[in-house]
Amino acid sequence: MTDETKFIWGTGRRKTSVARARIRKGTGKFIVNRRELSDYFGRDRDQFVAQQPLKTTKTDGQYDVFINVQGGGLTGQAGAISLGISRALFKADQELAESLRGASLLTRDSRMKERKKYGKKGARASFQWTKR
Repeated sequence: MTDETKFIWGTGRRKTSVARARIRKGTGKFIVNRRELSDYFGRDRDQFVAQQPLKTTKTDGQYDVFINVQGGGLTGQAGAISLGISRALFKADQELAESLRGASLLTRDSRMKERKKYGKKGARASFQWTKR
């Protein structure tokens, strides 16, 4: 198997989204769920977050990126894609670790939605209380 056909895998998670990223040496193709990046993400911010690892390491245009992502909303999916690509780049080239860590791209964002508590209206919100 040559380097052109060999994929490097990385898994990223954010909120309830899970992204499986495959990268290989190539021309800079970026496919998310069999669609182009700009077709999948309407917001520029989400596109920027998804491409951030490639831009930070100055490797955009050197790798073809194929993403399967599911769960959550578009912003959570963009964060999961970013982590998945970062982990795959780290596996591909250990020297990129410093620039990825400097931009906090190898750290999983562990914030999740807080659960609703019984007897309350939401996670923190309560019903209006009257003294008399």
